[in-house]
Amino acid sequence: MPKYRGLLKINREILDEINDLGDMILATIHGDRSIDEGHLIGGFRVIPLTIEKEKINIAEKILREKGPIFEVKPFKKLKTALIITGSEVYKGRIEDKFGPVIERKVKAFDSEIFYKVIVPDELEVIKDEILKSKNMGAELIIVTGGMSVDPDDKTPGAIKATGANIVSYGTPVLPGAMLLLAYLEDIPVMGLPGCVMFAHTTAFDLLLPRICAGEKIIRKDITRMGYGGQCLSCNVCTFPDCNFGKH
Repeated sequence: MPKYRGLLKINREILDEINDLGDMILATIHGDRSIDEGHLIGGFRVIPLTIEKEKINIAEKILREKGPIFEVKPFKKLKTALIITGSEVYKGRIEDKFGPVIERKVKAFDSEIFYKVIVPDELEVIKDEILKSKNMGAELIIVTGGMSVDPDDKTPGAIKATGANIVSYGTPVLPGAMLLLAYLEDIPVMGLPGCVMFAHTTAFDLLLPRICAGEKIIRKDITRMGYGGQCLSCNVCTFPDCNFGKH
């Protein structure tokens, strides 16, 4: 059981190698998820009443030479900038419902929104706010809304116009398929689709813990999300204790 809260990482290759030895088994939960202090992450059993000492020695050697099976990465307190796009929200015609959701989710991983602004759907304005956030010391930049293929949606173009490296525009996850992830130098920039505002769990919930734990997301990480990427929208959500996002 872990001694502190963080992102659980499990070395699948070492786990399989230990279980391949025979006469002993190690069962675990899925990795790449948040866990709390004292959370059950696995159990070990010897199958027969006795086991050859040599097998225990081999298992210990594997762990010494190849590293631990389990790792818990603590969450970092990222200074987060939140840029909410939408001309109707900007003009006060409709209420901002994105902000409270994102603030709650970010806070759950020990980070905080240090800069929040509402802007119209104008590419140059959005781009300037992203660059301004970077210059203010943002360690994570989140841009909400305007992520579809509608001509009025400017967020993807604005993120690209900053010179950010686009890791992926689109994720094989439902809900959350239109999510964009990029890096402006080393700063993660996320463009969030509207579903994040009302769906309980989306692609955002799968990537945010990893980013808050300091992981650098590459395209392969995104493409592998398709297996287990369909949320079942259960009446009672048990995420992350469910199959969503597990691969």
